[in-house]
Formats: sequence, structure tokens, C-alpha cells
Amino acid sequence: MEKFRDNIAVTRERAVLVGAIFKNTYSDNLAELAALAESAGAVIVDRLQQKINRVHPATYIGKGKADMVRQRAKASKADVIIFDNDLTPGQIRELEDIIEVKVIDRSELILDIFASRAQTKQSQLQVELAQLEYTYPRLTRMWSHLDSVAGAGGATAAGAVGGIGTRGTGEKQLEIDRRIVNKRITELKRELAGIDKRKKREIEARGEMFKICLVGYTNAGKSTLINKLTDADVYVADRLFATLDTRTRKWAIEKGRNVLLSDTVGFVRDLPHQLVASFKATLEEAVNADLLLHVVDVSSSDVQDQAENAKAVLEEIGCKESNVLVVLNKSDIVNNHSQFELLQTIYPDAICISAKTGMNLDLLKDRVMEIYTGGQVTLRITASAADGKIQGFLKSHTTVLEQNYSDSMVIMDIKVGKNQLHQLDRFKPVKIEEIK
Repeated sequence: MEKFRDNIAVTRERAVLVGAIFKNTYSDNLAELAALAESAGAVIVDRLQQKINRVHPATYIGKGKADMVRQRAKASKADVIIFDNDLTPGQIRELEDIIEVKVIDRSELILDIFASRAQTKQSQLQVELAQLEYTYPRLTRMWSHLDSVAGAGGATAAGAVGGIGTRGTGEKQLEIDRRIVNKRITELKRELAGIDKRKKREIEARGEMFKICLVGYTNAGKSTLINKLTDADVYVADRLFATLDTRTRKWAIEKGRNVLLSDTVGFVRDLPHQLVASFKATLEEAVNADLLLHVVDVSSSDVQDQAENAKAVLEEIGCKESNVLVVLNKSDIVNNHSQFELLQTIYPDAICISAKTGMNLDLLKDRVMEIYTGGQVTLRITASAADGKIQGFLKSHTTVLEQNYSDSMVIMDIKVGKNQLHQLDRFKPVKIEEIK
């Protein structure tokens, strides 16, 4: 079997896509699988969607349908068969025996894409951990070389080379592989735990700055949006999982009102749980954010499912639904207007924008400002004229309406958000009055 599985990467390989769905259901999931495969560099030469009554324990789709895939693969000169389902190691082995072409499942494909996109040390470690955790429970049946090896002895001629006192029953290659993989997993977790601690310290060091995080389905336009709002230089491409690393930039939502805006890795249907676990440190930005902007690609034909899948991942990582603002992106290129109207009914508070053209970004900014401030109040602050700290804070974090001096005091009329009132406590001004 290893002749097919020396390398699971699908770059420039000719791929046949296979999806198995249960009868009485409809799915167009091969469209997403095709996008995933193309993102990995594969060339799609055929697609085959099969309805099944039940999962066949040996081949998932049954021997007859597997033989049909073999014929289609041969006719199209395919190098790889990509299943839209998660297969067991035994099923992959049986399918490769029948089809005589490399077979990979959806999770392997996504892991391969992540591996090719990882640029920073952190994301590379995260992807490697996810791959090993995916592989570890599959070692028993994935490889045909896992028989007993003589090691320090054994009953074979090779084992006899060890000499007297070194011969034994031998150790299974499986156990050697497991030990190596397990050791590497432990090392990666230890290294990532250190990164996780540093990440938490970074977030805590941001103090009382209002933190906003962009979340959503992959390729929904999050990177384009952060570039437009903050003049950041985040990599943008029209492909799935273009960026894996979190980027945080300062966003001036109003003069003197700065917030932190972070972009995160995109979500996808059936994202392997190993990846969600491995990218815990990266997703920490979303968990600790004061506000999540859930970016939804309304130009997608599968937009409702994408929105629900992103919502499910947010729940899995522990994000609260109460601090989410839905942003309907690509509203300028909507094809299905009835679907668009339905989305606006489902998300009545959503903001319709176009990150690419800048459409309605001012409305988004106003809405974020409203959430950030929690409504504004007008106050008269009396403080010592020599207290430069409080004056500097008020000028940079509030709207100063009027400023006057009387004796050794400064009197400032300001507008401040209700959510920011507690920040005044640390300055201890002489007097605070609300102006009606």
C-alpha cells in the first residue's frame, strides 16, 4: 500500500472527486471539495457523487461502486481519488486495492492545504501537530510494513546478527512508529503551550483596548476587509485558507478612538477537530475579543450552510453568541436575490458591505462605534490643571466639547461611551458631573 501513500500532497495531480451521500438527501458538497482540491493544486478531471443506503464497513461506498470509481479513474488517467467523506484506514486500504490509485479523504486534504499555507513557526507547529494526531490512531492499519522487526534479536538470520544475549522476540514496527509519533506530539504540545502562554500575555498586555476579531468561512473576504479598514498589508488571494496566521492591527473608528482588529484563520465545513485543537492559540484572539465580526460571503450559493458551519466552530471554541455582529460581505455581486433577502431576515441587524469596493464601510464603522461606546453620555470633568495624565487621556479617548481653566483647575466637557466610564476611575478627577 505504501506505493500509493508515499506522499499525500495533491499538487498538480489529476484528481477524481467522490462524494457519498445517503438516499433521500441532497447535497452539492462536491463544489466545496473541488475548491479545496484546486486550492491544494490538484486538477479536477472527474466527479462522482454516489447515493448510498448505509456505510459499507470495508469500502464506505461498497465494492461495486468502488469498481465504478476505478473505471472512471482509469478513463481519466487520475493520480488521486479524493473522498468528501472521512474514511477509516481500513477503508482507504481496501479502496486503494480495488481502484489501484492513491485515495485520500477530506480531512487529509484539508491538512495538506494547511501544511502548504503555514508560513510562521507557530502555524507550522500547529499543522504538524494536527497531522500527527490525525495519523496516530491510524497507524495500525494504514501501512503494510508494520510487521515484526528483529531489532536487537529475533528468530531470523538478520536477528542472529545481534549475537548471543541480544536475540529476542523483536519489536513490531507499529510500536516503533507509535513511540516516535507520540514523542513528537509531546514535544509539539510543549512548544505550542509556550506559544499559547506568550499569546495570552500579549492579549493581556493590550489592557483596556477594545478588541475586535474577524471570523467566518474561509474566503469570505476577512483579509480584504482588514486591509481596507486599517491599511494593513495582509496577504489576500481568491482561494481557500489563503492565510493561517492571525494579524492584529490598530483601527481608528473615530478620531481619538482606536480599537484592535484581528484577522483569524477561516473556517470550513467539517473542519478536522485536530486542527481546531491545534490552532487553539491562534483562535484565542476570537475567544477573548470584545466583539466578533462574522463575515459572510453572500455571493456564495452555499451561504446559509457556510454561515451555520462558522457559527458551529465558534461555539466549539467557546465564543459567546451575544457579542457577534454579522457582516454580509460581497453584497455588490449578489446573484440570488431571494436568498439575500432571506439572509437579511435571518440576520436583521446585519450590515451589508463590500470589502473590495468599500461600500457601506462607513455604516459598519458607525455600528462598531455604537457597540464600542454602549451609548454616549456628556460629562463635565474638573481636575487639577497640573494633571497632564487625565487631560491626555480625555483628549485621546473621548470627544472634548469644551475646555476652560479656573484658578488651578481645568474644566472639560466631554462625550464618552458608557462602556469607557470605568476607565476614568484610575485618574481620580476632583469632580465628575453629568450634563443633561
